[in-house]
Amino acid sequence: MISRPQRLLGEALEFSCRNHPLKTAAIYKGEEFSYTSLYKCAQNLAFHLVKNGINKGDRIALFMNNSWQCIVSIYGITLAGGVFLVVNPQTKASKLHYILNDCGAKVIISESLLINELSLALEGLKEIQEVILSESTQVDKDRGLKFKDFEGIIFKRESAVLPRIIPNDLAALIYTSGSTGFPKGVMMTHQSMVFTSWSLIEYLRLTEDERIMLVLPLAFDYGLYQLIMAITIGGTLIIEHSFNFPPTIFRQIEQLKPTVFPGVPSIYAMMIATHKKTGLTFDCIRKITNTAAALPTEFITDLKKIFPNALIFKMYGLTECKRVCYLEPELIDSKTHSVGKAIPGTEVFLLSLDGKPVAPGEAGILHVRGPHVMAGYWNNEELSREMLKPGLIPGERILCAHDLFKMDEEGFLYFQGRNDDIIKTRGEKVSPIEVENTIYQIDGIKEVAVVGIQDVFLGESIVAFITTHDQFHVNEKDIQRKCLAQLEAFMVPQKIVFLLEMPKSSNGKIDKTELKKLVSV
Repeated sequence: MISRPQRLLGEALEFSCRNHPLKTAAIYKGEEFSYTSLYKCAQNLAFHLVKNGINKGDRIALFMNNSWQCIVSIYGITLAGGVFLVVNPQTKASKLHYILNDCGAKVIISESLLINELSLALEGLKEIQEVILSESTQVDKDRGLKFKDFEGIIFKRESAVLPRIIPNDLAALIYTSGSTGFPKGVMMTHQSMVFTSWSLIEYLRLTEDERIMLVLPLAFDYGLYQLIMAITIGGTLIIEHSFNFPPTIFRQIEQLKPTVFPGVPSIYAMMIATHKKTGLTFDCIRKITNTAAALPTEFITDLKKIFPNALIFKMYGLTECKRVCYLEPELIDSKTHSVGKAIPGTEVFLLSLDGKPVAPGEAGILHVRGPHVMAGYWNNEELSREMLKPGLIPGERILCAHDLFKMDEEGFLYFQGRNDDIIKTRGEKVSPIEVENTIYQIDGIKEVAVVGIQDVFLGESIVAFITTHDQFHVNEKDIQRKCLAQLEAFMVPQKIVFLLEMPKSSNGKIDKTELKKLVSV
């Protein structure tokens, strides 16, 4: 029997429901939900949307915490031919208003806990035709908002003719921070998201037996693809709101036995700190992954102790193509500082500022070629042209990442820093990541972030922000001594700032914009 190939995002749910109808698709707040339950609820939502005027390509926003309701909504919108966008639940009303207005959302699905910001964000928005609210019985009916009950929709059996969707149709908008201060919507088609999910599944060696733990927000593409991969392989997704309460997550790992744990460096830093105090280990985890920020080499030894049976995947990506490259876990010790090679089915190369190939070992700007590259930014052709350049064949567009890398003679990539993160001091260019990696070698360092601060005499002064593990004391002289021993003099930070905690974005990344506000040199 030949199975039908997957072409559309929602087909993965259909296939897994047919192949594993009673298997647990998701675990949320201690309750298990089968593939049949997920498919039926998503289908009911799709029928409701179509019957209430949603057409193929209409944008539908999700302003929700990680939850069962959120994943039902994602697949319901997909089956209805809509374009979903997940907005982080920590987003304030003004930014939410901007995003909803920018994409012209017709429907917003949210939850009663977020009603205060939601109601403010909706003021003056004329495109919104319907507000669907989960757990709406908790909402004060006197607010004057007209909304539909989410639970009433997904458990009510309806029928409607769903639209015909093709792979070139838009599936999602993923909003990401922009250099102008306004978020930008990355356009992803069904074709690009299906291709990407299978490429990730291939190199991560995922099987239908996987139980993937989600502690990253679904608004973050790294979090979103944990859901997509789990459903595609017929695995199980363990849904948590966040990593804000580590002891709770640790108990869930012990009880639910996930096999895959995706994280970011700030999460791993907290786990390492706990490990040093308590000897924390998790034998059930078979794979851990890292992206969003470079995984410090010094973390690897402790991560091997925390996850003794796990393969460690170092990866690099950006929202505009989801993932660029990965390092085979067997090379974690021999290619310590590399983020690996291009993901399956794609190609990467480095070019100089004047568009010429660079020699092995020389820094160049990363260019990415493949079906996973975005279609462009929503309603922003000028910005799209900055990122998407003429390709190798007529009509093709490749992604210019504007990130600096080096590539060795074997084709392995080494991240040097964001092109716009590069610090220019004393007429020299300094890669923040190089300084950060040097400081991470000092015992007791928990997290490091290096930024450039405008300086009249130097151009930019180098400032290192540092947090340490509780039992360690590190002083400024220790830091500068280490830097002087391993770096050129112009790369040594002029100022060291010790913090109790690093400011973080909603995706768990260290917020360097906020750090720059803490100091003037």
